[in-house]
Amino acid sequence: MRGKYILLAALLMLALPGTLSCQAPTSSPEKSIVVTYSILGSIVRDLVGVKATVTVSMPNGLDPHEWQPSAKDIETINKAGLVIENGLGLEGGMEKTLEAAKRNGVKFFTASDYITIRHVGTGEGIPSGDPDQAIGAPDPHIWLDPITMKSVVSALVPALMKDLNLDVAAQARDLENRLDSLNTEVANIVAQIPQENRKLVTGHESMGYFAQRYDFKLVGVIIPSLSSQAGVSAADLAALKKAIQDNQVKAIFTELGTSPAVAKTIGDETGVKVVELQAAYLPPDGSYFTFMRNLATVITNALK
Repeated sequence: MRGKYILLAALLMLALPGTLSCQAPTSSPEKSIVVTYSILGSIVRDLVGVKATVTVSMPNGLDPHEWQPSAKDIETINKAGLVIENGLGLEGGMEKTLEAAKRNGVKFFTASDYITIRHVGTGEGIPSGDPDQAIGAPDPHIWLDPITMKSVVSALVPALMKDLNLDVAAQARDLENRLDSLNTEVANIVAQIPQENRKLVTGHESMGYFAQRYDFKLVGVIIPSLSSQAGVSAADLAALKKAIQDNQVKAIFTELGTSPAVAKTIGDETGVKVVELQAAYLPPDGSYFTFMRNLATVITNALK
């Protein structure tokens, strides 16, 4: 019997080092990513898959210019392994929180640092005196062009490796190919619209990247600013009505942050139909690809 106890003790001693080594803590970096808004978050989730936890700060469908984070949101941002933001002033209500996180040493990736930024051009929108509407102002609505989002994906690959030791090169190649295909698909959808009808009047100055990519003319906006927070004057509305009539615009597109009453008034006074456009809201499946197809289809059905 004593021999059996000695043998059992020896076996336990042999097993113990292996057991302890299996339980030793690892030094791998935290694979947690916070993305500021839902559409950019959809792209990031497609890129990283199950290799990291992706949290989106802003609830889908809320105005990114106005939304402000809660205490819990702020804590999540400050504990993130990497925060991915749009930049160019899009995250207006989050700016103080994001700046504080940067000062605290949180790692950041700013998507608009890696694209060709579109600027407001001569003849776009409505003359209003608003600095955001001024010729040359940078446009933050980068997600409305799949090729621009492809540039963001390409730039994220080395950033994720550097900051999170996350290798997503293979997923990036697949996603970039899918974005190329999406671009072709959207171009084919809007090809149904005669060139003379490719004129956009929108809630605010949000469709510039889409218009630039797919050869549309930006005629005017209901809120004459890149931000949906700007006001509307009687002179602005009069100028917009004239632009709609002069350009024989076929539809007015309202968006998140657009006053339905103002849009209806303009539609009634010009005889132009008003169509709701989801330019900053993911569909129920949470897919950027479905979002862009739906957007192109709504625009095409209204203008063709």
